[in-house]
Amino acid sequence: MDIVDQQTRSRMMSGIRAKDTKPEICIRRYLHSKGFRFRLHVSALPGCPDIVLPKYRLCIFVHGCFWHQHLGCRFATMPATRTEFWQEKFRVNKIRDEQAKDALLKSGWRVLEIWECGLKNRSLPDLDWLSEFVRGTAVFEAWPLING
Repeated sequence: MDIVDQQTRSRMMSGIRAKDTKPEICIRRYLHSKGFRFRLHVSALPGCPDIVLPKYRLCIFVHGCFWHQHLGCRFATMPATRTEFWQEKFRVNKIRDEQAKDALLKSGWRVLEIWECGLKNRSLPDLDWLSEFVRGTAVFEAWPLING
């Protein structure tokens, strides 16, 4: 059972952003501070990646742990109401994420998935690994893998 009425829940859910989220802006600030130039939400690419660095053939997805169901993460909860709806919603989201990643990799792009939980309570210096990844040759990485 929900702890708020349907109207309040609807208002709360409509306020959730798909673009320009706090975790995404954090990554963009870091990349910009290190001199990287990028494009945002390139709809011509599969999955419309949040951040694209064409020079490095790198697409970055900044995933919310709830919406993309980060395996093993404490933020990847299942709502108590309408569980069948939410299970299907999350299943479709995960399939779509996987298809976009596969299509990008097949077309020669590198892919980095950054999970929201990895950015909570961190400062920009904690992201120094990101510069190395951008300049590196790794084809795919998900960070962090599991956060409890």
